[in-house]
Amino acid sequence: MQSSEIRYFLAVANSGSLSAASEQLFVAVSAISRQIQRLEAQVGAPLFERHARGMVLNEAGEIFARQVRQSMLDMDYALAEIKGLKAIRRTLIRIACTDGMAFSLLPGLLAEFRALNPGVYFALKVESAQMVAERVRAGECDVALQFSLHPERGVEVMGSWPAPVLLAMHREHPLAQRPVTLEALSHYPMALPEQNTTVRQLFDLACQMRGCVIEPVLTCDYFATLYQFLLNTPEAITISSAFTLLNETQSRDLVLREMGVDQLSQRTLQLQRVSGRQRNAALSPFLAFLQQRLNAIAAGLA
Repeated sequence: MQSSEIRYFLAVANSGSLSAASEQLFVAVSAISRQIQRLEAQVGAPLFERHARGMVLNEAGEIFARQVRQSMLDMDYALAEIKGLKAIRRTLIRIACTDGMAFSLLPGLLAEFRALNPGVYFALKVESAQMVAERVRAGECDVALQFSLHPERGVEVMGSWPAPVLLAMHREHPLAQRPVTLEALSHYPMALPEQNTTVRQLFDLACQMRGCVIEPVLTCDYFATLYQFLLNTPEAITISSAFTLLNETQSRDLVLREMGVDQLSQRTLQLQRVSGRQRNAALSPFLAFLQQRLNAIAAGLA
């Protein structure tokens, strides 16, 4: 139900060039260029900054793209209601989350909710904290779960739970049964997330404040990789939240240890959604389910 001008505009905005949009749409570059020029004439302002390597949205273009995407999402909700999806039937919920939530806890919660509501389908995007926040603000997901160091602008926080940075190690590890200091970690193989994660940022900050230098033997964006390395290296240590390893500590004979460092307690797990967005038939009960389950989990961790 989009006009060709809008369809071509979004293709160029998403791909970054006329040629890339042409390949995506199977439409000649000249035809796309004409439609973009016609749209800019209707709007009364240029929408792109044109460079030799492509086209980038300018300030007016960002505003226009945001409104177009919002209108498209509103249309999706309207069509869903027209098709009779007031009741929970075949309904898609789009979720964005950071890697720690996707490891174990969230898949279990999705399975639990679908057992009660088999007509609900999920599409899950796992990205960095910055990209998750961008997806929420752009309306590209219905709900987001991420570990955050501060309130995100332009989103509604439905719930927030403490998620301090903890050390994960084998139950028989030399540090498992005695007080742990950052200085002691340098004697053991550390497996750490990349520096673009909140858990690593807090850990590095704590090390800097204490004057410690920790050289990890493994760094990786995917917690599943760090986890498997931990399982196969008896003296290894990684960092995590209790939410991430909720279902793994008992079954895998692992323990989580605090370090008594204030900087490592500054993180929260946030349940987020787009401010002011109308909820579809399945989203309200799903949000209520997540709030209830996370409240119960957080109470058990306290």
